[in-house]
Amino acid sequence: MLPPANSPEHAGPDGGDDRPDAAREQLNRMRQAAQARGNQRVPASRRKQGQRRQTPFVPGEYTGRDPQGLGKVFNRFVNERGWNSPVAVGSVISRWEELVGPDVSAHCKPESFSDTTVQVRCDSTAWATQLRLLRETLIARFEAELGPGVVTRIEVIGPAAPNWRKGLRSVKGRGPRDTYG
Repeated sequence: MLPPANSPEHAGPDGGDDRPDAAREQLNRMRQAAQARGNQRVPASRRKQGQRRQTPFVPGEYTGRDPQGLGKVFNRFVNERGWNSPVAVGSVISRWEELVGPDVSAHCKPESFSDTTVQVRCDSTAWATQLRLLRETLIARFEAELGPGVVTRIEVIGPAAPNWRKGLRSVKGRGPRDTYG
């Protein structure tokens, strides 16, 4: 264990700290490695004021060296590869409850997404009618949250009727009717 820096054991001839500075040693090692690679050091006196960066700093612009958040890196990655629409499709399906609200999402579920049309199945005809009335409001919300042109049409499908056909063979006819009372 080293004694404290202000102890007489570390005092140099001028009374200052005589211990080696780890940061300065590391800097000197890095300078020697740069010289070995052939890089020339430009003294600070020859640099012009504000000439430290090669490219001008623009706030919010990625220069390739600055640390970035994961969200920014992912968005840039998606934009560079042209994956905006597939990601938007996934956003509509995965964020359905957040986009439409808990009441609507409890009764209406997205079934498919093709081009810019979302196909939604409702669990009752009343909710299908309600969703048809909310269609324009929901499209405006999708546009605000996901961007323009991602969803342009909502196709509402009512509840699926039960299938009464059982077995391998069936007879064509009038089918089941309301005989329950």
